[in-house]
Amino acid sequence: MRNPLYRFSEWHFTHRILPYSVILAVDSIIVALASFVAAYFKMGGDGFARNFWELFYGVCICLVVYVPTYFFARTYRSVLRYSSFVDLERIIFANFIATAILVGIHYLLQPWIHDAVLFPDVYPGLLMFVTATLAQCIVRIAAKDLYTFYHRSAGTQPVFIYGCMQGGLAIGKSILSDPNGKFHLAGFISGEPAIDHNKLLGVDVHYDTDEVVKVMKDNDVKTLIVSPIQSERFTHRKSLINALVAADIKILMMPPAEEWDGESDLSHHSFKEVEIEDLLPRDAIQVDMKAIGEMLTGKKVLITGAAGSIGSEMSRQVAKFKPSELILVDQAETPMHDVRRYMANNHPGLKAWTIVGSINNAEHMERIFSQHKPEYVFHAAAYKHVPMMEDNPAMAVQNNVYGTRVIADLAVKYGTKKFVMISTDKAVNPTNVMGCSKRICEIYCQSLNAHQKTTQFVTTRFGNVLGSNGSVIPIFREQIKKGGPVTVTHPDIIRYFMLIPEACRLVLEAGTMGNGGEIFVFDMGEPVRIADLARNMIKLYGAKDVQIEYTGLRDGEKLYEELLSDAEQTKPTGHPKIKVAAVREYPYELALKNEIELYELSHSFDDMAIVRKMKEIVPEFKSQNSKYTELDKD
Repeated sequence: MRNPLYRFSEWHFTHRILPYSVILAVDSIIVALASFVAAYFKMGGDGFARNFWELFYGVCICLVVYVPTYFFARTYRSVLRYSSFVDLERIIFANFIATAILVGIHYLLQPWIHDAVLFPDVYPGLLMFVTATLAQCIVRIAAKDLYTFYHRSAGTQPVFIYGCMQGGLAIGKSILSDPNGKFHLAGFISGEPAIDHNKLLGVDVHYDTDEVVKVMKDNDVKTLIVSPIQSERFTHRKSLINALVAADIKILMMPPAEEWDGESDLSHHSFKEVEIEDLLPRDAIQVDMKAIGEMLTGKKVLITGAAGSIGSEMSRQVAKFKPSELILVDQAETPMHDVRRYMANNHPGLKAWTIVGSINNAEHMERIFSQHKPEYVFHAAAYKHVPMMEDNPAMAVQNNVYGTRVIADLAVKYGTKKFVMISTDKAVNPTNVMGCSKRICEIYCQSLNAHQKTTQFVTTRFGNVLGSNGSVIPIFREQIKKGGPVTVTHPDIIRYFMLIPEACRLVLEAGTMGNGGEIFVFDMGEPVRIADLARNMIKLYGAKDVQIEYTGLRDGEKLYEELLSDAEQTKPTGHPKIKVAAVREYPYELALKNEIELYELSHSFDDMAIVRKMKEIVPEFKSQNSKYTELDKD
């Protein structure tokens, strides 16, 4: 049997709301009672009884003054269960104005009405103001609390919020005011020790330590909502994240700002269950969008590899800056068709050319350059999978090395202003064919920059990007769905990760920097141990019996990636996440000679001979876990 308080709250606090007239009537009754209270304290019991009817007329006059101020301040227009501090401010304002008017009338009429029973003077007026205001505020707070009590009793889930200022408060208020919400607010977690054990929105605030997980378990809290303003701090709290995952506590986060689809509020309907990508520690990256816009708006921009993970995101971001033409090139037909549809649907006014073709088809590329004469080139096309290129070094040379030379030479021939080549951290002290092929591309572009004055060549280096084709996270996710095992090559292998949109924005900003010849290195944040990543993913997806299997390093794979070789130094730029690598420079004649010889050798498809030549060009190329390690003995 439900208790009477529950039945009362259930009857009064459903989705229906009280009519405005009822709220106005309740406020009027409170004002009348406050008037009698003020008169009683002023006149005493005997005087109150002797002048009751005059006081009754005075109360009516008070209501004639108070009610219009409520209409003016719209105090009756609020929904009681959603009352906020703004509503209380309106009540205070309206009651103050009405009381001031009545006290003013008292002193104006005092020469003619000596006893002034009908109108309060200062002290009764002040008492009347305080009594009425407090009572009306208490009614609204009580209504809100009863509504919250009803919903807590209806089986909602307790939830903690990580971050208690700004965004966290907005989320808390949203939870408290949602009539259909499945959560009720149970606590906050704050990084400020000064407010530990204080209360906020009626619940406790806990300091950000790993011990807070025990508090959550003791209170049967199964969900943590991370404020978007505190998401960066949260992702760096590895021990807390591990404790939450181990305790089977669900983590909810807001999606990135670019995915909000125009929503400006922090409605908790926008929460999404956390993915492992959200928990990787990385700092927020800010770029100079104005500088990028000034560079690209109204210009002709060509992007190679435009159907790939990086190239397609580059295409989307560049399209926002309204170039006069966007020339998109890739040899993959179906993904290019998807890019074409995206451009038609999202940028119908943009002159976007989607061209199927290979960058090592010099005749086709020449036709594209001669027809469009791009002013900016972003070169993202490349074969990038390490094991595949280890088995196919001839194709790594013909696509990555020769294809880059084709595009670079055409950029100079047709007057391109800036050529931005997207390289990789695997080009530093390369241990595999793919990394070495990209290092040779860097050498050629840097030497070509010094050889001519038409085009500025810059190179960007960064590590793995989350969600790219062949990335480890989608592979792990698929293995977990199948019941395992999750395959990791080595228990100590680490990698750097960056979001694709973040990497592309840094590429665009790097394109605005320098005078050509620079190799820009991106700060990839903290490295991630792949074995820990696999363990957290298994726990995050609730897969109890999935095991991790170590398969050994793949051909050409190394335990950790570098962004700079030992002999290189870096210099800062105007962006804290972008640095310039001071690398060895090669004369153009030597770089060209090496490329020509390597390209000709690639047509022999003699793997050992091709890789031997690559090692001659890049002496720091030392193979690991590969059949080519015997060449290093020479």
